[in-house]
Amino acid sequence: MADDQQTFAAHRSFLFSVAYRVLGSAADAEDVVQDAWFKWSAADRSQVADPKAYLARIATNLSMDRLRSTRHQRETYVGPWLPEPIRTTDTDAAMNVEAADSVSLAMLVVLETLSPLERAVFVLKEVFGFEYGEIATVVERSEAAVRQTAHRARNHVQARRPRYQDDAELRTQATERFLVAATGGDINTLMDLLAPDVTLWTDGGGKVRQAIRPIEGAQKVATWLAGVASRPYEGVEIHDMAASLIQINGGPGLVFTGAGRVIATLTVELDDEGRIAVVHNIANPDKLRAMATGEVHDVRPGP
Repeated sequence: MADDQQTFAAHRSFLFSVAYRVLGSAADAEDVVQDAWFKWSAADRSQVADPKAYLARIATNLSMDRLRSTRHQRETYVGPWLPEPIRTTDTDAAMNVEAADSVSLAMLVVLETLSPLERAVFVLKEVFGFEYGEIATVVERSEAAVRQTAHRARNHVQARRPRYQDDAELRTQATERFLVAATGGDINTLMDLLAPDVTLWTDGGGKVRQAIRPIEGAQKVATWLAGVASRPYEGVEIHDMAASLIQINGGPGLVFTGAGRVIATLTVELDDEGRIAVVHNIANPDKLRAMATGEVHDVRPGP
């Protein structure tokens, strides 16, 4: 392998990690990584003193450009727009709490409310620990402007990011109990597991039957879930469906399969009392391609 290929390969996971957090889409992040390779291979690398910083600049700007071009599609999306889920490495072994949180679906939903520049600055500063001067070079802004953007983005995220229970073991236990209760149509047990103000977000993208608005309240969420569990899912009979507990976006989650394909994913967030406060259910087939490949992504913010 040539030196330029080795250098790029060494930073590939890092580039995907940045692009995915900025875009919330594995498919778009992979495209950014591919485009970054084209730019890297065509560059005069003899003038590059720091390959990682150089590649970060390429990937970040490509990600911001792509995010701007997809904003209209997301704004006109049928139903709630949720990030594309990915399989990740084991949380306990590979990521600390802050790193796992930064790639969680709950955090990516909050990041979706930022501007492309705010999102890129927040990701580089808060997740990857870039200095303000380094970020200024990456996004081609003054350091003062970057500081202001970072402050604005941080306040925005803190105001909108609920602090959920981040104990992975407790979430795993809650997810397992949730699966048994939901697939069994046990509304009473579901009610015990759900926080009174729980919110269920479902993303079918208009391609499969899902709720087109968030469902709020334990009774409504439990009833909806029990109803889904009692009928065929988009042509897949109940007895042909299977569910597996895997790592999704830095924490425990469920992947549902049937008829030889992935048909949905589900993750939960817990409140401070260990009850399920948020459920994210993604069934848009366009967003399940990364799950279907079985590829496990290393999205640690490390080197």
